[in-house]
Order: sequence, then structure tokens, then C-alpha cells
Amino acid sequence: MSELWLVRHGQTEWSRDHRHTSVTDLPLLPEGEEVARSLAERLHPGDFEVVRTSPRQRARRTAELAGFPDVEVDEDLVEWAYGDYEGITTDEIRETVPGWTVWTHPSLGGESAEEVSTRLDRVVERARQVEGRTLVFAHGHCLRALAARWLGLPVADGRHLKLGTATVSVLGWERETPVVERWNA
Repeated sequence: MSELWLVRHGQTEWSRDHRHTSVTDLPLLPEGEEVARSLAERLHPGDFEVVRTSPRQRARRTAELAGFPDVEVDEDLVEWAYGDYEGITTDEIRETVPGWTVWTHPSLGGESAEEVSTRLDRVVERARQVEGRTLVFAHGHCLRALAARWLGLPVADGRHLKLGTATVSVLGWERETPVVERWNA
């Protein structure tokens, strides 16, 4: 059966500072590079039939440092587009939009939950067509939403799945039911 392995990129300046980062193409911090290198101990190229990455340098560099220099770039793996909220924190957004979260409120000028769901459903479909393991390198909200879609849940249910930088998660099956096998490891 298919498995979908998820790796969130290593730490950047904005991920460290809790700033929403989608289209801004930031490099990894030295600490982010170091942790990305350590992923190579847990991820072996021969274990995966397909490896894909977001086009953003933080995801591509994490893949490279983890031992996957020649991965397929997949535009569907970009981070949730935050629009006007790019580069600012949730606390700053809540100064004008009380209670705002990406999961429950629109991102002015950004993507809707429906748009995110549509593109991540394509990622799920491609992974399910693979007999074996697909490995993807991407971003926090994107991967949390991707896990929700793997499970057949709305994108907004990704809010229940906290995800740290440079972590490995595994989505798979229990019989015919999609499940989370490992999270945030």
C-alpha cells in the first residue's frame, strides 16, 4: 500500500520568529541546515519510490541536506498563501482581526481553504497511486492541511496537528482506512 512521508523544512528566520512565510523565499538558518543534515540518518533514498519538494529554497535545501539532491519540484506543495499577512505574526494580525487563524479566517489577498484543499488533494491522489512510499518536503501549514486531506478531513482540521521544523511524519493505512502512523518525529 501507499505511504506518504512528510518532512517540514528546517528553521528559517521567519519560522523561528513565528512569521507567516509562504511566497517569501527565505534560506535556512545555520541551525536549520544542521538539523536538516541529521534527517539523512532517518531517510534513505532507496526507501522511497517518489520524492517531491516545494519549489521554495527552504524546502529544496532541506531535501538536499537530507540526502535527496535531485527531487521533483511540485508546485502543489507550496505553503498556504497568506496574502496580506505574509511576514507578520498571528499576534500582529489579531490586533485588527480578533481570533484570527489561518484555519478559521480568510487571509486577505491569499488562498482560501478550498483552494488549498484542491491542490493538496492532487498531492494525495498522486501519492495513493504509488505502490510504496512517497516522500515530500514542504511547509508547516501545507503539511498539516495535507495530513487532514489524507484522512478525508477538511483542511481546517490540520489545526489539530502541530508540526515542528525538520520533523518527519508518516501517513499510511490501517486496512482500508487512512491513518497517521507517525507525527512530528
